Amino acid sequence: MKLLVAEDDKDLRESLVEGLRMQGYAVDCCADGEVADEMAFSESYDLIILDLNLPGMDGLEVLKNIRSQNQTVNVLILSARASLEDKIIGLDGGANDYLTKPFHFAELLARVRSLLRRKTVQESTVLTCDDLSFDTATRTVFASGSEVPLTTKETAILEYLLLHKERLVALSELLEHVWDNSVDSFSNSVRVHISSLRRKLRTALGYDPIRNVIGEGYQLREKL
Repeated sequence: MKLLVAEDDKDLRESLVEGLRMQGYAVDCCADGEVADEMAFSESYDLIILDLNLPGMDGLEVLKNIRSQNQTVNVLILSARASLEDKIIGLDGGANDYLTKPFHFAELLARVRSLLRRKTVQESTVLTCDDLSFDTATRTVFASGSEVPLTTKETAILEYLLLHKERLVALSELLEHVWDNSVDSFSNSVRVHISSLRRKLRTALGYDPIRNVIGEGYQLREKL
């Protein structure tokens, strides 16, 4: 899942980015409202964490611009504006959730997971496909009941394929949602990580659960 963090406090921004990346998310960031406004339309984000007190353009104005274009991206406001009126304005303005500063990172993660489940119509924190399961809260993968150790990026790829297991996922789509914008479209990184992921799952399951349609993409499938 690909996230954008728009926060002008350098220490907080860097802490959020590091923590979210450790959880397996692809994260872009910025410190300016105008830049956030541009990035929201130039990239395919699954969720935007938006501060309100941004230089260049206020966070509420950024939110207004996003919603005026019928953007379906989830927006989580993260702000020191803690009054009831501020929360009402933010939520009525189109935010999906509102978290006030200071906050516990564990709560932020829980809200992020909740919003992403809502985006994909997912009710449980555990994603499954036949003998394969992934707990989005603990970031652990199990195959036939045994834990499978995966790298952070392999876990992120598997999560995205599980969330979209009913269809083929193009290579370009994986790049958009699992990698941040520092990776170019000609990178071989996706293929390398998928190859490693498939090898580990094949060893654990006794079959390859990832179908590769050359020129079209990848699909997680049930055991044949």
